[in-house]
Amino acid sequence: MKVLSLFDGISCGMVALERAGVDVEQKDYFASEIKPVAIKCSQENYPDLTRIGDVTKVHYWNGTLYTEKGNFDVGKIDLVIG
Repeated sequence: MKVLSLFDGISCGMVALERAGVDVEQKDYFASEIKPVAIKCSQENYPDLTRIGDVTKVHYWNGTLYTEKGNFDVGKIDLVIG
């Protein structure tokens, strides 16, 4: 499952998915967040998430996620959290 989490905070979306028993590989969870303290907390708990930076610089087109941290060929995004 591929997840795009906008305004990710401390990655509460990942926490909720884990608690619900939904299996998501960290590399398939794309987290958009700009607050340093939230990013630091997220990095401590989920070091392998794909962090994509500022939500205002994110867009998706034809299977590619374009971000300030690079472009990612993700194919289909299964879940968007905001």
